[in-house]
Amino acid sequence: MIEELVRAAGAGDDAALEELSEIAAAEPARLTGHLSQLLDAGVLWPPTLYRGATGDVVRRIIDDVDAGQSPLRLNHLLRILAHTADPRAEQALRRWQEQPPAGADKLHVGPLAYARDAGWTVAPDGSRRELCAPSAYRLVMNEVSRPAGDPTCPWCASPLWTIADLDTGTAEVGEVLAHTGWAGRLRIVTCHLCACYTTLYCQVTPDGDAVWWAGNSRPDYAPVTTEPEDPPAVLPAVGPRRDTPFEASAWNEGGSTLGGRPDWIQDAEHVDCPACQQPMDYLGLVGGADVDFGEGAYYLHLHAPCGVAAVNYQQS
Repeated sequence: MIEELVRAAGAGDDAALEELSEIAAAEPARLTGHLSQLLDAGVLWPPTLYRGATGDVVRRIIDDVDAGQSPLRLNHLLRILAHTADPRAEQALRRWQEQPPAGADKLHVGPLAYARDAGWTVAPDGSRRELCAPSAYRLVMNEVSRPAGDPTCPWCASPLWTIADLDTGTAEVGEVLAHTGWAGRLRIVTCHLCACYTTLYCQVTPDGDAVWWAGNSRPDYAPVTTEPEDPPAVLPAVGPRRDTPFEASAWNEGGSTLGGRPDWIQDAEHVDCPACQQPMDYLGLVGGADVDFGEGAYYLHLHAPCGVAAVNYQQS
């Protein structure tokens, strides 16, 4: 079955490529023995197909880049290496950051910057820092009523939306937030309208307090609304454990997920902390299909040392 899908994907069959992507999310190891064939066929996108890449495929890509054989494909190959778990891939990205390979002059960023596409980065001390949790849980939408007198968005006057209310005292939450260093209650508020146009930040404390960050900057292209609009009357709650950290869906109903890896609709958009400019940790996504928006997704981030949370939004 997989061999047939690989052949079809190599021939340009988008449906086969989509099915392979689903397998890469649910059972990455099932594709491991077929990745060399995908590489031969020139199937380099999405790079998440290569999550289960082993030494032979990784070594082959590194050797091609070192030999200057693939300057026109370098962008895709660096993304692939960033998504693999092979330590040689990380070593190569670090080396190429200092000694750029052929074709690197055409890239918009350095080779090591591709790590963020795959959910990790390099900390100030030079160590690898994971931006995402290794486990994930489905987020289930619970209907809630909005208390009178809730704070409102300073830009559009709509009531702020509590998009997350979590507590690390709960085993599942503590597990998923372990990589962030946060301890206690975490409540994140945002404007469901204005977050569609720019990243919105809030200051958070371990007692569950969440306050609109005074440094939020309204973009000129954001529309001026004439009437406030109530946010979705739902609050995500932690549901069943996902089988893998790759099963979030920004498109499908039931795809909202706490932890794991983001399902970006557009390019990867891990947020920097506005207080210290370090990358924030990714927490999860709330999909539009789960809040009656139809499409689009809100992505949640946290930088525990600075007490700052963020919400950004993507749609097709």
